[in-house]
Amino acid sequence: MPENKFYSDFDRATIGSDEYRGQRQEEYRTPFQVDRDRIIHTSAFRRLQSKTQVFLSGEYDFYRTRLTHSIEVSQIGRGICDRLRHTSGLLGDDFFVDPDLVEAACLAHDLGHPPFGHTGERTLHRLMKPWGGFEGNGQTLRMLTETIFSGDKGMDPTRALMDGVLKYKSLISELDNPPNHFIYDEQGRYLDFVTDGAAFPPEFPPGKKRDACKSIECQIMDWADDTAYSLNDVADGIHAGFLTVEKIERWASDRNLEENKHLTGLLRAIREDRVESRMGSKIGRFIGATRLEKANERFLGERTHRHAFNLVIDEEIEQECSLYKRLSFELVFRSQQLQQLDRKADFVLTRLFEAFAEAYIHPKNPAKERKFQLLSDAQETRIFLAESKAERARLVCDAIAGMTDGFANRTYKRLFDADYGSISDLV
Repeated sequence: MPENKFYSDFDRATIGSDEYRGQRQEEYRTPFQVDRDRIIHTSAFRRLQSKTQVFLSGEYDFYRTRLTHSIEVSQIGRGICDRLRHTSGLLGDDFFVDPDLVEAACLAHDLGHPPFGHTGERTLHRLMKPWGGFEGNGQTLRMLTETIFSGDKGMDPTRALMDGVLKYKSLISELDNPPNHFIYDEQGRYLDFVTDGAAFPPEFPPGKKRDACKSIECQIMDWADDTAYSLNDVADGIHAGFLTVEKIERWASDRNLEENKHLTGLLRAIREDRVESRMGSKIGRFIGATRLEKANERFLGERTHRHAFNLVIDEEIEQECSLYKRLSFELVFRSQQLQQLDRKADFVLTRLFEAFAEAYIHPKNPAKERKFQLLSDAQETRIFLAESKAERARLVCDAIAGMTDGFANRTYKRLFDADYGSISDLV
């Protein structure tokens, strides 16, 4: 198989020394295959099976979780790579977007999300504001580079993978009171590594304009993610009874969308009980709506081919995607039932954080002053070695963000529910 000239040693470089990549002569995998494999064989990836996508994990066994969503995104991402390789005149047999790299970025993109979905993310950001905030994308980068193995070791990802998951490229201190869409200030060194120390030009100030400086793999991952949750969240919403013919018709009427062909087709699919097959077939259409174009004077475009191309999406398909996302947001995510669950999730995570903060963040010397052991030996050891409150707070946040929905609820019950405490409750 000919060498893929789309990538160079610049793309395959890692930020640290790595005995597996530099010393194993018998390694048959590419660096990007190693990236992908390392993600799959981690407890962090497995924990996604019990983290909320839309509906709480375990509510019903057929609803999507963060894990099944990530698998679906990776399949769509690989499909886009195949589509581009076979249809774009800009690519060839020895010059193409690596599907293993895109798969790795897709599988990793939600690793940093905490329990209880976006509500959990907003809650942890509120609680962490004094110590640098919380953001799912920043947390994913933190896990890949620092904590994914045993909580104190990263996986030494390639520059291309780090760039592939970096949807946001602004430090929190560079933005005015950001609700999300940033990375942590202490991750500036990783951003410098991704850009090889190159400063962003003035035309790319912090915020949305800088975030537009995405590698082609990140662009593919982003569209694959949009495809998966715009179509599949609608399907789950229908199965759960949040999206019914009556509710959709009323919603469409209030917004003068009665004649929208996509909603008409969706309503027909619900009446004919063909939602799964209809939404599944649209995945192929969303993949087929992509094409590649050469970027003009793209930042880093002269340094790597990954920044020399743009992913272009057919405008009609983009509008259809936006319609489904709006439908899900207004009828599912903003529904009374989910808002009640979100309120409970906010309450649970707040109480957990306050308990851990009392034990590990606020004392001057947590190792001597804490009265009860609330975290594992390994987690406590790292906290006791931390040199500042901000470092201890970040480690406490790591502990909570790494919890599954069920583990967070059980921990809450052990700490605050007087009737929860038999031997069978302690596992």
